[in-house]
Amino acid sequence: MNRSDIRELHYIAPIVNVPSILEHGLLSHHKAAKLPHRSVAMEEIQDRRRVKRIPNAGPLHDYVNLYFDAHNPMLSKCRRHNDSICVLRIYATVLELPEVIVTDRNAAAEWARFYRMAEGLLALEKELVFAEYWTNSTDLLDERRRKAVKCAEVLVPSSIAPELLIGAYVANERALRTYQDLDIPLSVVIKSGMFF
Repeated sequence: MNRSDIRELHYIAPIVNVPSILEHGLLSHHKAAKLPHRSVAMEEIQDRRRVKRIPNAGPLHDYVNLYFDAHNPMLSKCRRHNDSICVLRIYATVLELPEVIVTDRNAAAEWARFYRMAEGLLALEKELVFAEYWTNSTDLLDERRRKAVKCAEVLVPSSIAPELLIGAYVANERALRTYQDLDIPLSVVIKSGMFF
């Protein structure tokens, strides 16, 4: 994958968290734990992330995790929350921040590799990261690999400033009203095709 292939990055969040995010920025798991917030994270995945360390860096929970494409297995698992979640859009210039790490698949996956930004982009399989589908009914091992690669991540140490947020996507009219009722000063559009 080339840097020019990336127009924006994504972060899945409950809509009620967006005012706090605009005040404090996007925070690592450890930093966010100090503030009241809602989470859509799966606890069994967080248990794996909690003990994972990035080689030659720090604990995975010291990083903000972004996706190259939020139309992925994580967002699929959140579908029951479609009325109350959004996908925050982040400027791709985040990739140029110091100490950014790129993973070749979900960072919690057993075989995840961690790279500095330039090397990480070269290691990514663009067709799989941006694929609309990751299922493979004839080869479950291939499907598992595709599912993990679809969730490749950008890991940013500590936090991401609110100024680096472009806007948000929501799944439907109900989510749009929820977002607008909070009077959030960040543009929002319905992009139902991204959600499940």
